[in-house]
Amino acid sequence: MSAADRAATGREAEEAARIVILDYGMGNLRSVEKALESVGASAERTYDPERVRAADGVILPGVGAFPRAMDRVHELGLDALVGERLDEGVPVLGICLGLQLLFERSVENDGAEGLGLLAGKVEPLDAGELKVPHIGWSPVRWERPSALLEGIGDETPFYFVHSFTPRPANDGDVLGTAAYGERFACAVERPPLYGVQFHPEKSSIAGLRLLTNFTRICAAVTAPA
Repeated sequence: MSAADRAATGREAEEAARIVILDYGMGNLRSVEKALESVGASAERTYDPERVRAADGVILPGVGAFPRAMDRVHELGLDALVGERLDEGVPVLGICLGLQLLFERSVENDGAEGLGLLAGKVEPLDAGELKVPHIGWSPVRWERPSALLEGIGDETPFYFVHSFTPRPANDGDVLGTAAYGERFACAVERPPLYGVQFHPEKSSIAGLRLLTNFTRICAAVTAPA
């Protein structure tokens, strides 16, 4: 990343924030790790409970099928660990499938229960005549201000790859929406819980800015009073 790009993402000195990327075997974790490192975070891929408990922030990534992902999350005890960290006020960010896992259940394949951290279920994206999966850049409309969005304008394009979308039961959880056939929820927020359907690590300067903002949120939560 060039000096100009670092300035554009708002990177100053967030090196103190330690962020773990939960490694349960599904997703391109290295690209997320590299993006976090490029904005100054100390990033680590792990499922070790002690490493997760020592972190200032947690990212739940994911690519693939919801039921298989939840099987792996249960096998590794990451469901309880994510809940524990949230109860302690530690910021958690779900990315792509990781966003979907935050909800109560999905109808994908034969269906599966999710983490149940947010009310609602995950259903197929109603793209109308458009091709599914939704792959490519779509502008995101922000529903309200958020620390996660500092420096990111309304209708900024982000990169998507998905066939399913969450249907939040509570409108107050929706932070951003995008349109692909239907207009769907693509970002959620109930601090310290956050989630995005798009891939910030693949979304150029805006995506890096979002990860910078998440890193700042993590650092602020753990900063000495």
